[in-house]
Amino acid sequence: MADKYKTFEDLARHETAGVDFRVLVRRARAALALVAPHGGGIEPGTSEIADAVAAGGPSFYAFEGLKASGNGDLHITSTRFDEPLCVALLAASDVVVTLHGEHSTGDGDGVFLGGRDEELGGRLGAALAAEGFDVRRHPDPRLQGREAKNVCNRGRSGRGVQLELSRTVREEMFRSLTREGRTQPTRRFGQFVDALRRVLDPQTGRAEGRARQAPRGRRSSS
Repeated sequence: MADKYKTFEDLARHETAGVDFRVLVRRARAALALVAPHGGGIEPGTSEIADAVAAGGPSFYAFEGLKASGNGDLHITSTRFDEPLCVALLAASDVVVTLHGEHSTGDGDGVFLGGRDEELGGRLGAALAAEGFDVRRHPDPRLQGREAKNVCNRGRSGRGVQLELSRTVREEMFRSLTREGRTQPTRRFGQFVDALRRVLDPQTGRAEGRARQAPRGRRSSS
């Protein structure tokens, strides 16, 4: 389905900040950022996961849908996502890891690995596979995060990692994917988050061998 809005400026003219959507940012001086551009009710569970992975040090960003229904209207595809706070954070980060929710049915327990940083992606995939997650490349080339303009590849290195989580995987991580249900993560949530942390090493705010140590940044919303 085509996006209702082609740009954030267009979206902001028709939707109300704090009512229909919100932006969450926690900036760190680390060169690593965890980004969920379709969080909240748009692709449920992705912003909660990104926030937990980044809790130890990296920067964090989420664009969250807050509507009771119709949050799909707030989806801006990753190659055109241009919310200003996100754009600024990408420009200040060497490496970007994005979390998305895959929508197709029958996808099973899949974690679809994409992005241009194949070395880091491979290590993240191996860590998740060790926890029993079914990690693979998405069969649709449009969902493999290879474009230079994709959010995950817009850091200073030009190479990042995209993780597309099937609905089945996300449902296993929370009591449910409702707003209330997402406040109650399961053991599976912890396994996923810990696997990513072991590779990204957020205690020093860096991807292993890639970025500088930095203290935890602040979180703001608008």
